[in-house]
Amino acid sequence: MEEMVMAFGGIYAGRRVLVTGHTGFKGGWLCLWLKQLGARVTGYSLEAPTVPGVRELFARESIGSETIGDIRDLDRLSRAVAECKPEIIFHLAAQPLVRRSYQVPVETVAVNVLGTAHILEAARHAAPGAAVVVVTTDKCYENLGFEQACHENDPLGGHDVYSASKAAAELVAQSWRRSFSSSREGLGPVATVRAGNVIGGGDYAEDRILPDLVRALIAGKPLKVRNPAAVRPWQHVLDCLGGYLVVGMRLIIEGRDSPACSAFNFGPAAGSWRTVEDLVTTFLHHWPGAWEAEDNTGQPHEARFLHLSTEKAADVLGWKPVWDFEQSVGITADWYRARHAMPGPDMLRASVEQIAAFMQDAVSQGSGWAR
Repeated sequence: MEEMVMAFGGIYAGRRVLVTGHTGFKGGWLCLWLKQLGARVTGYSLEAPTVPGVRELFARESIGSETIGDIRDLDRLSRAVAECKPEIIFHLAAQPLVRRSYQVPVETVAVNVLGTAHILEAARHAAPGAAVVVVTTDKCYENLGFEQACHENDPLGGHDVYSASKAAAELVAQSWRRSFSSSREGLGPVATVRAGNVIGGGDYAEDRILPDLVRALIAGKPLKVRNPAAVRPWQHVLDCLGGYLVVGMRLIIEGRDSPACSAFNFGPAAGSWRTVEDLVTTFLHHWPGAWEAEDNTGQPHEARFLHLSTEKAADVLGWKPVWDFEQSVGITADWYRARHAMPGPDMLRASVEQIAAFMQDAVSQGSGWAR
């Protein structure tokens, strides 16, 4: 435990941290990791989006206090920020599903765009000087179907409402940083982070490939796969969260003049992008089952290629991915199989052990933040 607390230069030990979206998959893992780093974690979110999930496993261990509230409620959010007095905020609260954005487009825009403005305003007035890390997505780019990797200075856009809302959230964060990041205005250092397709134990969202596969395995049915040839930058949840924590560390240490006050991609190593079929078949090596291609006629648009360049994260932050594709999928499959196919699993302990193993691997690979 002592070694873990000293990771990231010990910057999170004893520090007040607010995580929005803490009841979700990535938010839950982030809170658990922060707790292992010695942080004092407060959460602000709606109730857990799925049951099962990670909330029922992690909340008691990782959250000191929480407010169950809507990111669109600026007054309530501002009160929660004022009570917490955070030194850093990780903003993950979002409507995170592409296909759901076709069903609730206005809600998606309100949560993802207005919600981002709300957390920045709450930070500006109720937590002056606090660092803010705004989590968006790799889908914020104007994806024209080319096979080149997206860089942070590429045009933002989006074919669907979800992607467009995340591109708009990027612009909101950028404008608040430019307009209000001065000692007079009170907004602290701000960065945005764009992750690839994240996998890991505890994700049960609808219309995501591995949660759908796990549900099919539990039911003893073959998984129907919509786009087996689609290429995505798959990465383990701990790899992208490690990037977020590195950004947060730099913002805390260096303040508003930090080169980390910008946008960063986090994804797998260049050239390691894989298809949906690769993901499914690799997972099934660890938990045997079946899959079959599904007719995609009439389905919402999905880009065939999506790659991220992580050169900036490497150059500015010294960040690089720790687990490769096979490790990430295998560790994810082991987590789900332990929870759903093994007797009496202690999934909290197993999850903490995965964090510890990830950090040990980061140290062995020379990642400076892990020491």
